[in-house]
Amino acid sequence: MAYFDNAATTYPKPDEVYSFMDSFYRTHGGSAGRGNYDLANTARGIVDETRTLIQRLLHCPAKQVIFTPTATIALNMIIQGLIVGEAKNIYISPFEHNAVTRVLHHFEQTGQITVTELTVSKSLEYDLERIRYQFDSLRPDLVIVSHASNVIGLVAPVEQIFELAKEYEAKTLVDMAQTAGLVDLNVGLETIDYAVFAGHKTLLGPTGISGFVMKPNANLTPVLFGGTGYDSANQNMPDSIPEKYEMGTLNIAGIAGLNAALKWITQQTVERLYQEEETQRQRLLKVLTKYGFLTVVGNVENRKYVGIVSCLIDGISSDTAGSIFAERGISVRTGLHCAPRAHQFLGTFPAGTIRFSVNALTADSDFEELQDALEDIEMNL
Repeated sequence: MAYFDNAATTYPKPDEVYSFMDSFYRTHGGSAGRGNYDLANTARGIVDETRTLIQRLLHCPAKQVIFTPTATIALNMIIQGLIVGEAKNIYISPFEHNAVTRVLHHFEQTGQITVTELTVSKSLEYDLERIRYQFDSLRPDLVIVSHASNVIGLVAPVEQIFELAKEYEAKTLVDMAQTAGLVDLNVGLETIDYAVFAGHKTLLGPTGISGFVMKPNANLTPVLFGGTGYDSANQNMPDSIPEKYEMGTLNIAGIAGLNAALKWITQQTVERLYQEEETQRQRLLKVLTKYGFLTVVGNVENRKYVGIVSCLIDGISSDTAGSIFAERGISVRTGLHCAPRAHQFLGTFPAGTIRFSVNALTADSDFEELQDALEDIEMNL
């Protein structure tokens, strides 16, 4: 099998992730914050250390790290909490995931909010002058930007967009599901209020552990409630952070895996991993553009990308193409990739695209198998 679906979940993980998860959970698998015995204390120690590793990686030592089971839950907690806190005029990029847009659609249907897309040109450039005009016309309460599109890999100029948003005193939220640990971003900037990360994607950890970073004084309204192992007599959520937003038992095995992945990324360096992924992306483009039956979507010179490339096959739907690749041992993602608005913007809605995604750990053998499969497809079209 050749794996080209890293935008969904990176695979394989560094060996250190597998080995540390196994050894830690066999010997220290207690529940953090639920007792003072050794297993619970060790679990709490790995949780605290992993928070610190996230802070270091994202350059935000003064901000708080909240763990959640998924990035979708993290986005829901932030967006719903801010809407309850009376955010009404909300701006998004054209490339947001359904983890953002379905939440907003729900509240938009009730008439509580308005949702406006930031202006992006057909050459895939965020038009900051036009965005300023949009903000002048309708003052933003919240600006949400996916740091990199999960459809075409385009990296957004988050720093410039959020600097502009802060001139209007808007809250800002960056979705780093496709970039944390890969594209260096100073999340410690005052212009960034919230940043969401997905442990199983570019952070190279396991599934089931994600989270977000927030300012300690953000006063985000809780929208999920439950046990915290702390201040249990109080029927309100505790005021202390992270307890205010971490209800239920944390995924200790997942946090252990994320811990090992973060240490591996730190050792390799974010800069090196991005350079290697960009090399792999260029290699992928070189392979794909050799074949006339494939059309690459959304690739523009002099734009910054992560290792995602979307394609179309003339005369064949993306879902049918997925089966064709799967029969030849090639793992790709097809369809709308949970981002229908991105496909509407790109002109590939409703059929979607065939998405290939690589990273620094994509093997030479994966590319060799892909080329063999493409040769076979070309002969049989």
